Amino acid sequence: MTMTLTEKAALQIQRQLEKRGKGIALRIGVKKVGCTGLAHTFDLIDEAGPGDHSFESHGARIVVDAGSLEFLDGSRIDFVTEGLKQSFKFDNPNVDNECGCGESFNVKKKAVDNKT
Repeated sequence: MTMTLTEKAALQIQRQLEKRGKGIALRIGVKKVGCTGLAHTFDLIDEAGPGDHSFESHGARIVVDAGSLEFLDGSRIDFVTEGLKQSFKFDNPNVDNECGCGESFNVKKKAVDNKT
């Protein structure tokens, strides 16, 4: 299981941790919401929990819980600027489709079957 960050995403995580003044990583997860079913969650954390998976790229660290990793495994995370909006952008091989607004997604049947 793996997840990677682009240099831009790693730099943004480092900036946010520096601005916050503490922390070890960005926790990335998924929650059930939206038009399509799942949405990404983000939270700066001070410590990883039991069962968490940790990945490091370009000097920045992300942490993902086991339940979310099943939906995010293989993802490449970038940080992009589109007009006035800046956000993390996922290239996730498990995504089947996304809603029109880009806020939620659903996954291919294989990832859902692994969850049950």
